Amino acid sequence: MRQSLDLDRWPLDDLGGAAGQALVARCREELRDAGMFSVDAFIRPEALRRVVAEVAPVLDAAAFTHSRDHNIYFDDEIDGLAPDHPALGRFTTVNHTICADQIPESVITRIYEWQPLIDFLAAAMGKSRLYPMADPLGRINVMAYHEGERLNWHFDRAEFTTTVLLEAPRSGGEFQYRSALRSDSDPNHDGVARLLAGQDERVQTLPLQPGTLNVFKGKNTAHRVTPVEGDRPRIVAVFSYYETPGFTMSDAERVGFYGRTARAAEVE
Repeated sequence: MRQSLDLDRWPLDDLGGAAGQALVARCREELRDAGMFSVDAFIRPEALRRVVAEVAPVLDAAAFTHSRDHNIYFDDEIDGLAPDHPALGRFTTVNHTICADQIPESVITRIYEWQPLIDFLAAAMGKSRLYPMADPLGRINVMAYHEGERLNWHFDRAEFTTTVLLEAPRSGGEFQYRSALRSDSDPNHDGVARLLAGQDERVQTLPLQPGTLNVFKGKNTAHRVTPVEGDRPRIVAVFSYYETPGFTMSDAERVGFYGRTARAAEVE
């Protein structure tokens, strides 16, 4: 894995050492204070080129175009909200997605499954243990956004979201977020409405370089990707881990995000 990841700078394989302990402490502090942390230059440049060379042809030939009209909750009915509440404002997301079953032997899959990475993420998140998602489609997704396409405002269902930026567009495609917009005890619907109206001054933009690992509290942090500009897409890998083994998506969720419920080979 040393050929793929910069373990000299980021010693994920030696969390018991002084440098590993300092890395975990730094990430925990940033997660507590800002709701996210980043590990820049996580994937080495040559390995990153290999990753893109592997996933780009699959994206071009076999990606599912996910085009959806939705609200920030990806749910049309929210308890306590009237259908016309401004927190339920609708917008469009468009991206092109490939799933774990389409890249089973890839470098990015080996990185996702590498146990020291999983142990590091658990330690940084303050979890006793994390497990790779069991879902054959959803455990890893690679998404591309082309010119004019975007990921609009939303909350994630998982407590934490783990991504690796693989390729940056020439312009646009910026990751924007609003930390702690809601909590498990306070949905803050009026605050959500202010965000959607462009009236929240706490929205931040996070510059990310290709090869950066980013972890954020996606469940209560509203986030989006602005429209991509230019002829180079934004490509990002999304890793899904859970505190209990065996977690899978429902058929309805798979159809909504991937247009199918079965593995690609079974569809064929």
